[in-house]
This record gives sequence, C-alpha cells and structure tokens, in this order.
Amino acid sequence: MQPVSDAMRATIENRLAQIETEEGAQIILAVESGSRAWGFHSPDSDYDVRFIYKRPIEWHYRLGTKRDVIERPIDNELDLSGWELSKALTLTLGSNAVVAEWLQSPIVYRKDARSVDALQQFARAALERKSVTWHYVNLAQRQIDRLLDDQGHVRIKRYFYVLRPILALRWMRLADAPMPPMHMRALRDGAELDAVTSDALDMLTEQKMAAKEKGTVEAAPHSLQALVTSEMAQARQWLATAPKADASRLWETASRLHYDLSK
Repeated sequence: MQPVSDAMRATIENRLAQIETEEGAQIILAVESGSRAWGFHSPDSDYDVRFIYKRPIEWHYRLGTKRDVIERPIDNELDLSGWELSKALTLTLGSNAVVAEWLQSPIVYRKDARSVDALQQFARAALERKSVTWHYVNLAQRQIDRLLDDQGHVRIKRYFYVLRPILALRWMRLADAPMPPMHMRALRDGAELDAVTSDALDMLTEQKMAAKEKGTVEAAPHSLQALVTSEMAQARQWLATAPKADASRLWETASRLHYDLSK
C-alpha cells in the first residue's frame, strides 16, 4: 500500500507553499511523522505533516514575544504543524527524540539538503541516551495504559504505538546509541528479534494495515507481550543507574548553527 498517493503529496506540497507565503517563513524540512512514516499505516490513517522552518534574521531582532510554532487546523485528515529553527535546535539540545525522528523520516515533502545535513550531524552530537530512553519509556507506558477498548480487546493501532517505542528501547540498548531509526523495518533490523517474535510482528502488521483505525484483536501475541515486558523492565533498570550527559557544551555550537542556517 503506497503510504502517500501522488494526489495527496501534491496537496501537501501546495499547503506547505501556502504556509510559507502566509507566514513569510522558509520551510527547510517537511516530513511525514506518523504511522505512514513508521511503516504500519491503516487505509484511513491521517497524514501527520511536521516541518522545521526559519525566519529572516530581522524577525529575530523584533521586540516582543515571538511565536516559534506554526499550526494549522486538521483539515480532511491532514494535520500540519512545525517548529521554528531555534526551537528545534533548543529541543535537540535537550535530547528531544521527536526532532531526531523528523530528521530520519522516510517520507520527505520538502528538504534543504545543506540545512538538514547540518541538523542531522548536530542531533547525533547532542542526543544522549538517558533522556531519549525516558522519552520512549514514558511514550510506551502511556499507550499501554490506554491499550484496551471497553470490551477488553487490544486496539491494534494502540499496540503498535507501544511496539514502536519498545523496539526503539531495544535498538538503543543493543547499539548503546541514542538515535534509533524511525521506520519500523529499520528498527527491526537492529533489534535482533527471534523468529517467533518476528513472525508475530509480521502477522500483526498485516492485520494493522488491513484494518480500520479502530480495529482490535482479542489479545496480543505472547511473544510480543514478553518483548514489551522485558524491554520496559531493562530500560527502567538501566535508567536507575545511568549518568546524565551534559549538553551545555553544545550551546555555542547550536547558536552558531542557528545563525548560519538562518542566512
């Protein structure tokens, strides 16, 4: 199933151009950030478009509070929002995993190659595993808490929202690195799953991509449940003793990067 049709891609690109005109901003990266980019979208999945944009240098000199986010109301299953470059850099300094995911999305609508290459290099230097691990542990737990419907069945969509951070935790644990891939296939390639777990994930993925957004199963496969339980426990155990890195050394680097990319 093609994640983004040619017609929808044209619609999205037109909307991005409209935003640039309305806001006087330049979008340096625009990507798909939801299940379509993760590799397990349903036929009726929304389009979650996220972007990083920059303003002219003169905009930063203006007095008063300046908004560093652009958002548009959800329209016909299309959700568009973006962060100003300085916000994206500041969040990356804090090891924000979302920015790192945007920088790795396989579905790209707009890309300034020089800027994105610089941001990717900066993210690899700034991200630290402890903060990113906390992000994925909390993300997985929120979805686990909302996993069952009123009949006690497992929401397939919600379960994949559990599995993706779980695989990210496993990838980081095995690689001892803080920037796991965004796409499910790349995560699996680095997760070293056994055959039973991998087959169960394949089967559930087929169900997810054929089902509507509210599709359910009576219970998740045992092997996948064991994976979730194990990785959550190991992540929490590691977090209890892991030191937190100091990213303050990179503030000057981020400032120079912001100035350079804003030209």
